[in-house]
Amino acid sequence: MNPLDGLIYGFSVCWTVANLLALLGGSIIGTLIGVLPGIGPVGAIAFLLPITLGMKPETALIMLAGIYYGSMYGGSTTSILVNVPGEATSVVTCIDGYQMAKRGRAGAALAVAAVGSFMAGTLGLVLLMLFAPMLANYALSFGPPEYFAIALLGLFALSRITGAPFWQSLLVLGFGLAIATVGLDPVSFVSRYTIGIIQLAQGIELVPVVMGLFGVAEVLCVAEESGGLPQIAKMKFRELFPNRFEWRRSWGPIFRGSGLGFFWGLIPGPSTVLSTFASYKLEKHLSKHPEEFGKGAIEAVAGPESANNGASAGAMVPMLSLGIPFTPGAAMLLAALLIQGVQTGPLLISSRPEIFWGVVASMYIGNVALLILNFPLVGLWTSILKIPQSILLALILLLTMVGAFAINNSMLDLVVLIVMGILGYLFRKIKFDVAPIVVALVLGPMLETTMRESLYMSRGEISIFITRPISGTIIAILLAFLFGPPLWKLIRRPKKRGGVS
Repeated sequence: MNPLDGLIYGFSVCWTVANLLALLGGSIIGTLIGVLPGIGPVGAIAFLLPITLGMKPETALIMLAGIYYGSMYGGSTTSILVNVPGEATSVVTCIDGYQMAKRGRAGAALAVAAVGSFMAGTLGLVLLMLFAPMLANYALSFGPPEYFAIALLGLFALSRITGAPFWQSLLVLGFGLAIATVGLDPVSFVSRYTIGIIQLAQGIELVPVVMGLFGVAEVLCVAEESGGLPQIAKMKFRELFPNRFEWRRSWGPIFRGSGLGFFWGLIPGPSTVLSTFASYKLEKHLSKHPEEFGKGAIEAVAGPESANNGASAGAMVPMLSLGIPFTPGAAMLLAALLIQGVQTGPLLISSRPEIFWGVVASMYIGNVALLILNFPLVGLWTSILKIPQSILLALILLLTMVGAFAINNSMLDLVVLIVMGILGYLFRKIKFDVAPIVVALVLGPMLETTMRESLYMSRGEISIFITRPISGTIIAILLAFLFGPPLWKLIRRPKKRGGVS
């Protein structure tokens, strides 16, 4: 179906009581998660994965997608009013947003951030409607070698862009892939790494692993930190709207940030974070008043806040059309579909249109709802920060443990949750990024299956991954991604020495 018919069908899917409640609930929870420092959308989705088991797949994804993009809205509130980013995507907003709040322009900053997020979400959804079906149709001609190459690209490219040393990324990826292999071999049905525990023959559940790595580990990290939040900047409702001069300076950054963010979202890695820094640098370069950046420039709020919402929409394209997550958030959404037993990949749009178009339509409605709700509820969101941290952390930990146990009523899942929580905490203490573990867990089975199918097709010839045009091109891109930067440094080093001499 064409995009217009698909969107109309998507609105009909959303227009049910269950889906509307899931949409509004997810948007509000996402905003709340964005306000609370430290938890983030990945942790929130991990907390709520057990709840989605009793829902229809489209209802579950609509709610989790609402959390995903709703957190982008909420993160700007505390960045501007308290100078504390609710999540990593709002770090850049702190720089000028809090300076505007100190000058009494907190309302203008919040309004521009909300409108920028709405415009970026809308533009991103239009591009998502156009790009995802096209990419899915093209991907229907892919075979196992092509999917193996794409999964390999997503696996290594995401770990390479996190900024960690390559050996750290490989170590974390290897850990995730090792967890993914626990259970029965998909071909021979031989038990692997079960250490004599019968329950492990079913494999390690994704939900307790993710909830432990992000939920329990986050609680432990936040609990050991001391100190309160800065004083909340005061704001009057009549000061909520920017003046004409501020609007004039905001429109350009909003549209530039929206487009820039969307295309950043198509790149593997923490695109929602990187897009904000790219937008900030772009606006500072184009601004007629670069000296105001860092002192309360409204462009430095409008551009990055638009960019992170555009990137969140862009990251949905490979996830929905190829079944390949390029960001940790997209990996969590894909995990929700896998838990529901939905076959992901290029056939998702044609075989399960209610999921794809339902999610797209829900994002339209959710963006409007968030724009309406964010203005009058600013005072409520900031007052949540006054809840004693000990009570909040204890509640999160309790819900996490109950959710992990409720999946299969299994003590093994509870043990996995606790072990992964401790490992996640230790990884953070030694500055290891745990996000690649989630991607390895999601892509590991696909990587193994497609590799075996490809080798079966070629009778054991590994050259099949290089001789086929599409898979060979993807492998070449992956090699350039991995070895291009160090080779470039080696090439430039002699030139620098020659210039000095």
